[in-house]
Amino acid sequence: MTGMARRRFLAGTGLAGLGGLAAGSFGPTARAATPADDAPAAAGRTGGAGAIPYPTLARPFAMPGVKDQDWSGALFVTRDEARFAVRVGLLTAAGTLIREKMTNNLWRFGPSAPDGVYKQVVVSSDDRKVMPAHLDALREVIAHPDWYTAEEVTDAQATLPQLEQKYATAQDQKRSIRVRYARSDGGRGVVAAVTALDADLSIVLEVAAPWTETPKFQVANGCVLGTEPGVANPSRTGHFALAPDEPAERTTLYASVGDMVAGETGGSGAAGTAVAALRYDLAKGQTISFTATCGDEPVTLKPVPRHRATALLDSAQARVTRGYLTGSGPVGRVADAVRDALSLNTNYDRTTLRNFVMWGWSGAGGLFTGWDSAFDAIEATSVSADLAMQHERDIFAAPPPPDQVKINGPRYDQQNSGPMHAYAVWRLYTRLGDRDLVATAYPQLVAFFDLLPEWDADGDGLLESPYFGDRISGRGNHLGLDDSPVYADYRKVPKKGGSGDPRPNTNLTDVALNAYYALMAELLAKMARLQGKTADATRFEAIHERIKTGVNAKLWNEERGLYLSRYLDGGWNEVVTPTVFYPLLAGLATPERARVLVEDHLLDPKEFWGEYVIPSVARNDPKYCSGGPVHPRSEHFKFFKNYDDKGAPEEWKGAAWPPMNFTVYEGLKRYGFDREAGELAARSTAMYLNAYDRDGWFPESFDPEPGQSIMDSAVDTAWRTYSWSNAMAVQTIHELLSDEPWGEPEALMFGSLTLPGTNSVSNLVLRGHRYAVTAGPRTTTVTRDGRPFFRSEGGRVAVRAFVLSEKGASFDITADAPTKVEVATGSGRTRSARVPSGHHHVEL
Repeated sequence: MTGMARRRFLAGTGLAGLGGLAAGSFGPTARAATPADDAPAAAGRTGGAGAIPYPTLARPFAMPGVKDQDWSGALFVTRDEARFAVRVGLLTAAGTLIREKMTNNLWRFGPSAPDGVYKQVVVSSDDRKVMPAHLDALREVIAHPDWYTAEEVTDAQATLPQLEQKYATAQDQKRSIRVRYARSDGGRGVVAAVTALDADLSIVLEVAAPWTETPKFQVANGCVLGTEPGVANPSRTGHFALAPDEPAERTTLYASVGDMVAGETGGSGAAGTAVAALRYDLAKGQTISFTATCGDEPVTLKPVPRHRATALLDSAQARVTRGYLTGSGPVGRVADAVRDALSLNTNYDRTTLRNFVMWGWSGAGGLFTGWDSAFDAIEATSVSADLAMQHERDIFAAPPPPDQVKINGPRYDQQNSGPMHAYAVWRLYTRLGDRDLVATAYPQLVAFFDLLPEWDADGDGLLESPYFGDRISGRGNHLGLDDSPVYADYRKVPKKGGSGDPRPNTNLTDVALNAYYALMAELLAKMARLQGKTADATRFEAIHERIKTGVNAKLWNEERGLYLSRYLDGGWNEVVTPTVFYPLLAGLATPERARVLVEDHLLDPKEFWGEYVIPSVARNDPKYCSGGPVHPRSEHFKFFKNYDDKGAPEEWKGAAWPPMNFTVYEGLKRYGFDREAGELAARSTAMYLNAYDRDGWFPESFDPEPGQSIMDSAVDTAWRTYSWSNAMAVQTIHELLSDEPWGEPEALMFGSLTLPGTNSVSNLVLRGHRYAVTAGPRTTTVTRDGRPFFRSEGGRVAVRAFVLSEKGASFDITADAPTKVEVATGSGRTRSARVPSGHHHVEL
């Protein structure tokens, strides 16, 4: 998305009517999603008592791209966990084999489905370590020496020729391939195709163990056959077969992956049976296809003709938009992107035998039980209930890190992990209706919560930040706020007793930490009431009220109209960050204080508002973007620290972080700031799409000032495929349809007062029903399971607390013009009402 396109998204010009419904239509009929025409219906074993069935992992199964970000490959698992992996490696002109951990080499991906029905990626030899914007930055320094220091000019003059040569070489030697997969053979196999997008390139089709297994392979009649003892039951052998559509230029069996890499890149590799490699030299546009499958008995395959493989892949690709999250208009583009991004980052946990969302590092790392994963679970509910439930169940099945307090589930060293996973568990309940997850997570969350008072240094019921050492960096790690300047000046305070966590206390009573503390108390009370634990609920409700009283008495700065962190001696921490809004999500702010926060601070472009939101430090705070030089005369680069991808000055001193935007958005919705929430969602989405459409990235954080050194809104220092990035984009999906986690569990919210143009999403699953929503300037329609559900005609609307019964419906509605509303009740009758502009409660 170009800067102009992004501004059009924000302004809403030229977008009205895109993807909308014809006037008078009550909405499209949503096709019920099926994993695949040939996907298994039986439930697979998932490991762990009480686990719900996960049809996509019915064994044996094949899943493209779920092994430690081997995005060009596929994982095969038999009933007894015999495991095999296929990878497509790209040989570079320099003799390097790109075969896994392809973050920098991944150029495009999608369409894709989270259950592997179809996946597509484009892999390139150009890792984009040098990009045109890097060169432009250096050229500007050289062209305007009076704007920069002599040292910067000298450095630019020396660096530019080196980077120009690197860039030219990368472009000259660039080779790219497109890899497509579709599940087949009842879900236990795949059909795949690899197409050369450039001339004269080579690929290696590799068959090996995914992790530390010890399979044995042989080649027979051009096919690769494999056997492997089951990890779960070594007495039973699993089987594998791969059949290419045409013979390879060379097929070799190697003793190890290392030998294979050496042998395929010009060296010598020892022969053996651990790895099979099929080498193909391809011309531009040439495609090779193959099929592969696994099973509990010996399997045989016949090559599928290429035209048949292509037809199967095309059919699977079409099924992605028919049965999975998609849409039209600007938000429809977001729906497709979020679906593809989360599908890309879906990985397999070989310990608990579930899928989960990889949080975003560039290689293997397994499930991360920090706060990142809580956002991933909430995001995943929009894409796949199956994936979301697997992911969050995995959190509470995972053993604790060996150096942390022995609580399974969320990481105790990050005090936001427990509250955010409590929020994720509750959101999965309000969105999907699963009580078992609540019952599983509740005792672990209570154990986590009951340790938190050890951080109350003065016994007033509010928590102080833990101490993370003498270094300045990382002092905000307890909240995932790493190097936030809020924590730069806290001082160590000895801690008495506690859980055994060795960190001392500090003298800083932390707004963000206490907002999380209160949020967790409120959510535990809700979970307790759901389970009939009345005494627990009463206890947690009392704690929430106590924290609310304390925060408003101690941490509200009346003079500045902000919630600010405060030192134990009474002095204020003056650094202003988006955490000043966190009391909104926790339900701590009074209505008047909430209004002051939003109108006087959030919407002030001198502080937080603007095209690039929300900066992690207020724009008028002295700490804002204070890590590097500022060059206000530059038309292209306002500031930068280095001229490569090694660092950026903002990070936690200004960069927009998806969890912050999402938290503020949720707080706005809780307090009824629907118009402001929609505007934040639109800005967040525009930043996300800028990086996604331009470079195929969904980065860890976003630049609060355009023109850092790479992109208009995303800094290259951020990880390029970071799962929580989708928290920027799902805000607009939630605008169109969402649960209401702070209200009745069965209540819905839908419609938007401010999203530009006409937007639609379909195949959203909430509480067992499949929804499609279209919202435009005059009409909002909702269908449920393909049938009319709600329609408004007249103006934009935002509907809250929508509860449907057999007798009728109850909801709150805000309309920006007089509007007629129609609702199909649970009994099938249609009821209608006319509402004037403004906010109203409606009973039908």
